[in-house]
Amino acid sequence: MKFTRPFLAIFTAAIFCLGSTASFATETLTVMTHDSFSVSANVMAQFEKANNVKVRFLKSADAGATLVQAILSKENPLADVLYGVDNTSLSRALEADIFLPWESPMLSQIMPILDLDKKHRLLPVDYGDVCLNYDKKWFLEHKIAPPTGLDSLIDPAYRSLTVVENPATSSPGLAFLLTTVAHCGDSKEGYLDYWKKLKANDLYIADGWSDAYYGQFTAGSEKGDRPIVVSYASSPAAAVWFSSDKTAAARTAAVTENKSAFRQIEFIGILKGTKKVALAQKFVDFILSPPFQEDIPLQMFVFPANKTVKLPEVFVKNTTVAKAPVEISAKEIDENRARWVETWTNEVLRH
Repeated sequence: MKFTRPFLAIFTAAIFCLGSTASFATETLTVMTHDSFSVSANVMAQFEKANNVKVRFLKSADAGATLVQAILSKENPLADVLYGVDNTSLSRALEADIFLPWESPMLSQIMPILDLDKKHRLLPVDYGDVCLNYDKKWFLEHKIAPPTGLDSLIDPAYRSLTVVENPATSSPGLAFLLTTVAHCGDSKEGYLDYWKKLKANDLYIADGWSDAYYGQFTAGSEKGDRPIVVSYASSPAAAVWFSSDKTAAARTAAVTENKSAFRQIEFIGILKGTKKVALAQKFVDFILSPPFQEDIPLQMFVFPANKTVKLPEVFVKNTTVAKAPVEISAKEIDENRARWVETWTNEVLRH
């Protein structure tokens, strides 16, 4: 979501199938992507059958590794298309000059606010909000008001209640760090002062999402003792979908108001050097079209970029999209990401 989404990878790893209906295809289209990518076999079969092609997915561990691999192999590209660059690495991807522009006719159906590259070398596919999640049952039982934003976490009433992920080792952790920078300001009196107050309020810092959600979060583990965790706005829907009772109300809720969410946007682009430009263009069009976009929520548990598709009922009932996520440009992230993470590590993690 992006930058990997461990939350999504755990639930989708077992349901991905590669081109099973295209065994007699005359061509192969290779797509580089991260390990959180997933699509229903019958959906991908539509594209393969219509174009007499087999789609081969070349997966890396995470989105960052995928982009690095694509940049290093730019003189002899390993694939025709790359999916998974997100807005935390958008500037780096564009400056590497590895993508061909494509003015897809499907762009008319894509939410304009997600279309960050006006030259359309990278086109938006999906988005998700990284934000606080809380255990509704825990707060009800303890008769404490649930958090309403970042400021809640430094209140003494919330001491020892929060677990976050390390931004140096976790994609949602990085997104949360960016949220605090945008919310509090890029200074020692801004985001660093906020983090020091968080730590003084007995913050727990986990290495990754799995440890935070399934190890420390009360709604994710019977042994968990932290009722607030950094996760995704779609996490409540995923929890319901993978439960035994898909009609039950979600035990968790996401906090998306008060400038407390970071919007991760994922993109797709055609790699320079491909000998299958026309076919790659058709693939991008398909990825932005309703059949694929409708498959996104229950495969990768993020929101489709296509504004014409309907969300599944479990999303409608259990997710809230941030009306005003924090604003921080891809260029600003690219120029400062390393410094922010290093400073956070020295000033917060090691103190």
